[in-house]
Amino acid sequence: MITLRQLHFLVAIAEELNFSRAAEKCFVTQPTLSAGLKELEDRLGVVLAERTRRTVIMTPIGRRIAERARRLLRDAGEIEAIAATHRNPDAGDLHLGAIPTIGPFLIPRALLEIRRTFPDLRLYLREELTEQLLEGLMDGRLDVILFAQPYDTAEIETRHLFDDGYHLAAPPGMAAFAPGPVGGKALEGARLMLLEKGHCLQRHALSAFPDDDIQQDDSFSATSLMTLISMVGEGLGITLLPDLAIDAGVLTGQDIQIAPLKGACPRHVMLGWRTTTPRRALFETLALIFRDTRERMATGPSLS
Repeated sequence: MITLRQLHFLVAIAEELNFSRAAEKCFVTQPTLSAGLKELEDRLGVVLAERTRRTVIMTPIGRRIAERARRLLRDAGEIEAIAATHRNPDAGDLHLGAIPTIGPFLIPRALLEIRRTFPDLRLYLREELTEQLLEGLMDGRLDVILFAQPYDTAEIETRHLFDDGYHLAAPPGMAAFAPGPVGGKALEGARLMLLEKGHCLQRHALSAFPDDDIQQDDSFSATSLMTLISMVGEGLGITLLPDLAIDAGVLTGQDIQIAPLKGACPRHVMLGWRTTTPRRALFETLALIFRDTRERMATGPSLS
């Protein structure tokens, strides 16, 4: 009979492509891992991984079975979660993932209320890009995620939290920077400094004015909002900043002027989870907490 332990070994090997790292991931010795894989191969009658002293290569059938094993392990984990939830649905470990342009600005301000509401909950936070968050959610590494649409989320259940608009940020004294709201037409031909490709905010910012000719400055891409802000402060260009980050105080101490944008399409901030989760009620409450937190932030940044 195939065991979950053997499947854990197989998935770890497929992910690490290294027996030593896979053994560490499974908290076993390398000989134990190798023996478990051999038992699984003997049971199935196929070779799952080709290994030499230097490399590990998954066979085609090994990759297929490892992918199925991931789903089985996720389902097994959810069986345990269902039982734990039945005993105490608001306790235990919760792995929350968030994109870097939402998590640092929203979660710290919601954390106190989350702890008050769920005193027995152990919250683990992880920042990743949207694709990695969705993968982590579907393979069971994450329980719930904070991200922004537009993005394909057909396979998960979501709740809309709030819409996040933008402000134009420019160096102090920029001559073309008129007071008051700025329209998309005023930005036509402008070249914006934005986050590097892979960040959903980069795509969202470019699509904020779908009918206008606004381009990204290809000579520069940043890995974080703080890098963008520093570049703008040095007079090297302009950028779009999400209102969430501004309300969180990201411009405190910065010599940068900002203006609201007329008619910009906002990004839609969402909370998402697997449709099979046994903790839907907990996530619905989290959604309410995040919505309330954002409303409070609109009146001024606060960590309490």
